[in-house]
Parts: sequence; structure tokens; C-alpha cells
Amino acid sequence: MAKYKIVVLSPVPEALLKMWATPIAQKYGIAIDEVEVVTFFEPNYEEIGRHVADADVVVGDYTFRIKIDASLCEKMSKVRLIQQPSTGYDHIDVEACARRGIPVANIGGANAISVAEHTVMLALMLLKRAVYAHRRLVEGQWAQGELMNVIGEVFGKTWGVLGMGRIGREVAVRAMALGAKVVYYDVVRNEEMEKRGAEYRPFNRLLAESDILSIHVPLTPATRKMIGERELRLMKPTAVVINVSRGEIVDEEALAKAVREGWIAGAGVDVFSVEPPPLDHPLIQAAREGYNVVVTPHIAGATNEARMRIINVSLENVFKALAGLKPDNVVNMP
Repeated sequence: MAKYKIVVLSPVPEALLKMWATPIAQKYGIAIDEVEVVTFFEPNYEEIGRHVADADVVVGDYTFRIKIDASLCEKMSKVRLIQQPSTGYDHIDVEACARRGIPVANIGGANAISVAEHTVMLALMLLKRAVYAHRRLVEGQWAQGELMNVIGEVFGKTWGVLGMGRIGREVAVRAMALGAKVVYYDVVRNEEMEKRGAEYRPFNRLLAESDILSIHVPLTPATRKMIGERELRLMKPTAVVINVSRGEIVDEEALAKAVREGWIAGAGVDVFSVEPPPLDHPLIQAAREGYNVVVTPHIAGATNEARMRIINVSLENVFKALAGLKPDNVVNMP
């Protein structure tokens, strides 16, 4: 009988996970053949509940389909850690886990560089009207004259960072390197970034000043639909909005309407409230109609490099917990 049991709710084959885990397990004095791994590819909650009852560690679902709610948490009699292999963890009832004494950890900043680069890419695509220029050219139209009066630069713009966490900080550093003035709003002031030149702004003032607004806050009851019609109408008509955090933070219908009606100049979106989004999703429709909307399929943090960092950070935490050590990046307990 195996000494340890790990239940994996992400769609990762057991053999592949054990191959990645072997050197990390050895580092903590654990032989991989002492570990039983049970992987779930579908949300079969009855079977999942049976297996988490005697699990030592649960690895969450990076696709967010399999939720860990209070009822599932109640079945965890000996779980030492729930390790979520992503930044977001809004599909986990972290308060219920805390009541059970179960720490929940995410990956910290393992994908921060990847998401920051994607954010900068979306900003440049929107300012340069890259999608429209590409489409017109492959259709045989030389749109140089048409675009000369509307394309712009990051240099000299005010870049508003909504949420100065790990990803927000990486975005701010890159925006400064491109010559932008960085302003930010967060519920906690960031002295380190202010020393580097970022300037704090109250929320409404951030919206009013930003030429580029990028969103990097977690999804919570307080941030759900944080950007809606009222907030979008506070922004400059030349501003662009970028959401690489969670779809539910933005009122997607209001954002599409804002671009269509010219309250703002464009939107770059990597995340949606329903994934994959239906073809009649308002932002997908706006992009198909030729508005300055760039959409990507939730890939900002999915580079090869970021995935390997995520795997390593997650497995390090798993085997720290199995070895009786304190895990990193715990989000629900001191």
C-alpha cells in the first residue's frame, strides 16, 4: 500500500506527472513508488469525493471545471494541502477549506512574466491596429493612408495598472521600459513600485487618466463586474482596456458596447466569463465586425516556459506538504 496519496483534478496523465515529480520527490526524501496518484479528467464528484477522503494532497483543476466547494472539502479527512496549478483559485471555496484547517496554495508569480508579455502584446496590437491592418492587407487592400491617422505608441502614454500584484508589477516594469507613465490602483499601496516611479491613484481617477488600462486583480465578490458601463464612461475615448485576469471582472456587454459606440478606442481580452465563449458573445461579435477588439483564448499564462515553472512550483509545494514542511503561496491561512 502506498504511503502517500495525491488526487489530481487537472487533466494530466499519471505517468507524466510521476515523471515530472520523481526528482522533486527525491529532494524531499520521498520515493515516487511510495506515492499513489489518482487523476480525474471529468467532474465525477461522487468518485472524487470517495478518493479525497483519504488523500494527503489534492491538486486543483487548472481548467476550473472541477470545483472544490464546501461539501467536497468536508470529505477531506487528512488533506494537508490543496495545490492549485494556476494563479486563479475562484473555483475553490477557500474559506471552507480554512475552516477545515486545509491550506490552499496557488502558483504565486510562476506565470507573471508570460501574462505581462501578453498584456504588452495586446496593448501594442490595439494601438497599432495590427489585426485590422493584417486583415486589410491579406484582402488586397493597402490601408497605409487610412491607418496613419489612428495608430499610436506606448511611449508617452499613461498606463493604468489595476492591481499591483506580481503580474501587475511585471506589466508596470515593461510599460516603463517602453516609455509610459505608470499609475496604479490597488487596495494595498506598493511602496516598492512607487520608488521605481509608479504613482498611486484612487480608482476613479485611474480610469480617467489611463490611456491603457490593464486589469490584474483576482476575481472576488468585490471585483466581480468591477469594470462596467459607469467605469467605462469615465475613461478617455482614446483609451484601450485589456483584461487578462478573469472575464467576470468586466461587464462584457458593456465593454463591447463601449468600443462600438466610441466611449473607448479598443479592448484586448484573453479571458471570458464563459470559456470557450459562444460565437454570439458580444466581444467576439465586435471583433468579427471589425471593431478594434483583439481576443485570445485564455493563453496569456500558457507559454512553454510558464507551464514548466507552474509544474515545478506546484510539485515543490506538493512534496513540501508530504514532507511535513510549510507550503508556499498559501492564500487562505496565515
